[in-house]
Amino acid sequence: MTTDAKILSALRENHDGVSGADLAEQMDISRAAVWARIEELRRLGYEIEAGPHFGYRLVHTPDVLHADDLLGRLGRPKVIGRDIRVFEQTTSTNDVIEKLARDGVREGVVVFAESQTRGRGRLGRKWISPGRKGLWFSVLLRPDMRPQETTQLTVASATALLRAIEAVTGLQLEIKWPNDILIRGKKVAGILTELSAELDKVRHIILGIGVDVNLGPGEFPPELRKLATSLRIEAGRMISRAELATAILRELDRDYVRVCAGGFPALADEWEARCKTIGREVTIQIGERRIRGRAESLDDDGALRLRTEHGHLERIIGGDVTLEK
Repeated sequence: MTTDAKILSALRENHDGVSGADLAEQMDISRAAVWARIEELRRLGYEIEAGPHFGYRLVHTPDVLHADDLLGRLGRPKVIGRDIRVFEQTTSTNDVIEKLARDGVREGVVVFAESQTRGRGRLGRKWISPGRKGLWFSVLLRPDMRPQETTQLTVASATALLRAIEAVTGLQLEIKWPNDILIRGKKVAGILTELSAELDKVRHIILGIGVDVNLGPGEFPPELRKLATSLRIEAGRMISRAELATAILRELDRDYVRVCAGGFPALADEWEARCKTIGREVTIQIGERRIRGRAESLDDDGALRLRTEHGHLERIIGGDVTLEK
């Protein structure tokens, strides 16, 4: 953890203030160095009071994603979030993670972008990523699993995302297979999993996540206004992106460790209980093929079991899903 992350963590733990001498001792730096770091944090928008009776006190946190702040809030994750990087703008955070993966960076690194110029969702669709309005980020994972098992990570990510958003906002959400998080039938978040693998072994997985946090109604393109929403619209208030990001990373880390330890069946049960696709008649478009049937359950690897209109049970690992009314 960096010095700035430790300072912010100490300030949050001591709401009534912490002295410069105590910070210097905790950080193993001089009081002058503490003052210099406080001044840099102020320059970034953190409102930090100073007084002879209370030392330093955090009064206000800006609505920015700051890597040291996120690290300080997160504490000591087992895997996801032990390395966090924030870009003001990039093409796509998945592109950045792909380069890091090729460079041999260890798993768990998270890349956020305040905005993306070429954000993408599943099936090559464009993801609208306006500056400082949402959470647009990607995670590098290197699990010891077979390629056909990696659908488990999409399922686990969906349950983690839903759990974190509900905890921070108080909203009720649901999952649409395979990767959408919905509120009242409108999409508020999505997951894009990209895989690099050999025949029987995963090289790395890029988990891309987009959450529409503080977009207003007029900030969605006209063609999306009936299909998409934001947490701000649904909650009727602004949501702290840093608080939400921390909650999501904490839940992702927890569930990733659970999956790697063989705990996927319990997560699958949680997913099925919150998924609006299970038990419904659906149409799934897979390339040029269209399949109709009833979504029955997940299998052990996280794929969808679909009972087709002809009575056959098919295993579906991806596709564009339409829920029949």
